[in-house]
Amino acid sequence: MVARPSKARVRAPKKIEIIDDLVGPRSSLNTHQIRANGWGTGLIESDAEFLPRRRALFYVTPRGKYLFSLLLATVWMLFSIWASQPWLHDLSRQIGFPLAVTIITMIAYVPGFMNMFLMSTIALDRRPPRMMPARYPAVSILVACYNESQSVADTLRSLATQDYPGDYEVIVLDDGSTDDTLYVAGGIIETDLAYGNPRAHFRIQHYPTNAGKSAVLNRGLEIASHELIVTVDGDSWLHSNALRHIVERKISDPPGTRAVAGAVLARNATVNMIAGVQEWDYFFGIAAVKRMQSMYHGTLVAQGAFSLYERSALLEVGGWPHCVGEDIVLSWALLARGARIGYAEDALVFTNVPDRFAQFARQRKRWSRGLMEAFRHHWRLLFKGRMSTLFVWWNLLFLPLDLTYTFAFVPGILLALFGYYWLVSLWTLLILPLTLLWTGVIYRVQHRMLQRQHLKLRHKPVSVMLYVFLYSIILQPVCVWGYAAELMGLRKKWDTK
Repeated sequence: MVARPSKARVRAPKKIEIIDDLVGPRSSLNTHQIRANGWGTGLIESDAEFLPRRRALFYVTPRGKYLFSLLLATVWMLFSIWASQPWLHDLSRQIGFPLAVTIITMIAYVPGFMNMFLMSTIALDRRPPRMMPARYPAVSILVACYNESQSVADTLRSLATQDYPGDYEVIVLDDGSTDDTLYVAGGIIETDLAYGNPRAHFRIQHYPTNAGKSAVLNRGLEIASHELIVTVDGDSWLHSNALRHIVERKISDPPGTRAVAGAVLARNATVNMIAGVQEWDYFFGIAAVKRMQSMYHGTLVAQGAFSLYERSALLEVGGWPHCVGEDIVLSWALLARGARIGYAEDALVFTNVPDRFAQFARQRKRWSRGLMEAFRHHWRLLFKGRMSTLFVWWNLLFLPLDLTYTFAFVPGILLALFGYYWLVSLWTLLILPLTLLWTGVIYRVQHRMLQRQHLKLRHKPVSVMLYVFLYSIILQPVCVWGYAAELMGLRKKWDTK
């Protein structure tokens, strides 16, 4: 994706503060202080302050869409069971019925159910437009950095040129970097950001010893000034309207929304094929799943790369937990308290994805370990009575799904190359029509979103084909590696630098 550069530049002197070591904890804004400032629970208090919005002629509730998508997915799965009987019969003769039905369930039935539910939900998604308040709330942006000297300058430039109409502070949290991150950040703030948003205020908080991402974010939370907290990774680039869009989505979403995830896309997709394939993973898979989950009031991950939180909600759950999957564990802690987590599909941030296979594998291994950490801390979400509980169960199925792909489907492909069509045969091709239809629906929705942002999508057929047909074959074994590492209690580290 290529963004059109923002033309608006307003000269304004930037204030910079560099603070060493820890600063004493700052007490959070209480409810009376927030209301005194004109914000009910941190937001606009009166509906009269919103601009008018157009009403839909015909409205289907999220629960109605949920039940319809559930019905459609169930019908598709029943059809798949009927159509796969010859495959099941042939495979049972080779390995026995129990193992055959388990493998086909994990290869075809469950993924088919998931894809049909996802496709139906995305096709039915008619989310309300973002509301524009008469006065925008102040925001604190925490930029966690560790050895980001090559990218932090672009991150800060993108934050300085946001079109956000309210005040916002940017706190650069240098977590003991051993490169020139501190000096690059300080220099860019003093020299290059003079033409940015005049309502932006920058400061740098330097910590001499690396403490980890969760620890440095909690330190940043202590010194942040405002009720709305936004996290941004130090290697990311925000679209010029990203901050405004994520705040407007927070204001527009139903009551009880305590956090909103932004939309993360790949920035360096042209570097090589490894990065190029991930562009489609972010564009198709991750974005579509978050969009579906938010429609049913429960985005499962407000990712650290770009998300918004209520400060009070963070304090209620004790801030970011000390683990490798701090963002998913934090998100599940909020969900466990009954919070709703939204998704701003047009609040775009572009991040540098791993461009080496080993780096990519270590990242996805860490994500898999983070998922297991979330289940260990918040397994009770499996039994919570809300629509998003379905997606928690889906996450629980990732382990058997990944195991089946790794130890059955991938070997089945190798056997098929030598003429043994036991696990992979012509019957497997029944999965392809749904896969292609799902890809087309997601592409259409996502492409329209990019057009509204005045962005264009690079058309790279080779990368798309690799993503659709080969990406899972590589990804699933990596995920299994992560599960095994977590079960064996191996040492945890960030592992992608």
